[in-house]
Amino acid sequence: MSSRNEQLRRRVALEAARLISEHGLRDYHAAKRKAAQRLGIGDDTGLPKNDEIEDALREHQRLFHGADQPRHLRELRQAAGEAMRYFARFQPRLVGAVLDGTADAHSAVALHLYCDSPESVMHSLTEDGMDFDEDSRRLRVNPTHTMEFPVIRIVQSGVDFDLTLMPLDAIRQAPMDRSGERPMPRASLAQVQALLSAS
Repeated sequence: MSSRNEQLRRRVALEAARLISEHGLRDYHAAKRKAAQRLGIGDDTGLPKNDEIEDALREHQRLFHGADQPRHLRELRQAAGEAMRYFARFQPRLVGAVLDGTADAHSAVALHLYCDSPESVMHSLTEDGMDFDEDSRRLRVNPTHTMEFPVIRIVQSGVDFDLTLMPLDAIRQAPMDRSGERPMPRASLAQVQALLSAS
């Protein structure tokens, strides 16, 4: 790759990281397309990979939010732990920015819940008087196949929670990560507690 192409990729990655951090744009593909457009770069083949975006995001947070980002991350991990205890019977797993350490003020606590039927989670929330919104999302379950899963979004004590509801047998294999090349990192409650202890 030419040094010019490397410089363009780097510029796009840094601008995408800024959009993610300052405007809450969480879709990496959308962020790099918007960044390229803002920079007048139209060649899709020259866009940075998701790993490059994540590295640029960590750099941006270190430079511009070095004081408050670690504190906010810890608060979100604590909220994740509380939610995982609440949802214990659905074998929750933490995923996304709160797990990988790139969470900021715009981040939701993203959990995968495993159940025989999505209605069982909704019934539990309704019984406890919690309001929630329903949605769905497509995830790549292996390199060649995607599936649609129900999503529930709730807000508790000022924290956004994004719950993807998956069948019980899906706990054996995580969906693919943003790169589409490897399984998405997931953490159990014990692993989240270990992260909190380590920090």
